[in-house]
Amino acid sequence: MPDSSISKLFEKSRKERLDIVANFANLTPDEIETLQNPNGGITFENADKMVENAIGTFSLPLGIATNFKINGKDYIIPMVIEEPSVIAAASKGAKVARIKGGFEASADESYSIGQIQVLDVDVPLAIKKINDSIIDILTLANSKSNTLSKMNKGAKEVFCKEIDTPRGRMLIVELLIDVGDAMGANVTNTMCEAVSPLIEKITGGKTLLRILSNYSTQRIAKAKAVFDKEAVGGEKVVDNIILAFEFADNDVYRAVTHNKGIMNGVIAAANAVGQDSRAIEAAANAYAAKSGKYHSLSKWSKDDQGNLVGVLEIPLSVGIVGGIANVHPVAKVCSKILGVSTAQELACVLTATGLAQNYSAIRALSTEGIQKGHMRLHARNIAAAAGATPEQIDEIVQKMIEEKKISLDRAKELLEQI
Repeated sequence: MPDSSISKLFEKSRKERLDIVANFANLTPDEIETLQNPNGGITFENADKMVENAIGTFSLPLGIATNFKINGKDYIIPMVIEEPSVIAAASKGAKVARIKGGFEASADESYSIGQIQVLDVDVPLAIKKINDSIIDILTLANSKSNTLSKMNKGAKEVFCKEIDTPRGRMLIVELLIDVGDAMGANVTNTMCEAVSPLIEKITGGKTLLRILSNYSTQRIAKAKAVFDKEAVGGEKVVDNIILAFEFADNDVYRAVTHNKGIMNGVIAAANAVGQDSRAIEAAANAYAAKSGKYHSLSKWSKDDQGNLVGVLEIPLSVGIVGGIANVHPVAKVCSKILGVSTAQELACVLTATGLAQNYSAIRALSTEGIQKGHMRLHARNIAAAAGATPEQIDEIVQKMIEEKKISLDRAKELLEQI
């Protein structure tokens, strides 16, 4: 079984890193070449088919987070992100979690929610008529996906709710759809549009919006880990981390930044395998405010032995079939590196990555502060921005750190001296 505990990957050359990843994931020479593509994996011709008015491509760094053990299985996690320290922090968090067995994670089945807005009806009467016609509605919806029907998936339930708006009462009809291993946006929208004429006929009303909801509350993923108190830094550090969590859980200004740190991990990993990061972010932030007040997405406490316990729960709509993951060459290779076989497994991995990242961020904040590690990495970007060559960067970074003057102006001064 592959081992994700890879020591000092950051000290190795690119070729050595690629060799390690290739051995871990059994990559072919063509897949390794795809990772080395200077265009970031897609040509302009690819891009021109993906979006309108394309003029080029835009690349971001792709790195590997190590040390992850999730539900007893080792993973190395591809992460696409421009921010320094995120990949290192996730790897460090996973290393500490690994001491107590790694992450335990679970994810709901892949149920998508489609919504149909119905206007100009007697809402209570319309709801009764819809409830009397559920079988007809489901049959019509499922006729639009032979693939899901053959898998005993597809539209499963119909719900109605009444909402109050400044323009009056509205009926919202919702389809609950098992989309299998897909993210499910296209099939959900197709089913909603297909049943809308039938709903108009049943209710006598007019349908307007017919679209999925990205607030995927039927697709909750949860990850938990125990972080050894000695590896964390002792009982005092454990207590400080819990105090830091309580700050975030009770102050919206801190909670937004705290949750942004969680999403650093989730979104970086999601980007690598071609997921809809905007849908993931929107759902997570809505979930943070589900009580009516915006809270921390993670929960931190300690067990009877004084170890730190972290739990992260988020709605997570992801898929391993369809979408950009089947089109983008690098996303395909990253999916192979990750090695997940179901959408639920992918959701577990993304949630564990977010929890690992959150641990490292609040531990740093609770001890030496976030800047010590972050600015060391950020200094490399500043030196590069000043015009330093790869051979000059290390010298400039070291001098800025020694002086505790990490700025573009100082980097330019040091470059002139060199």
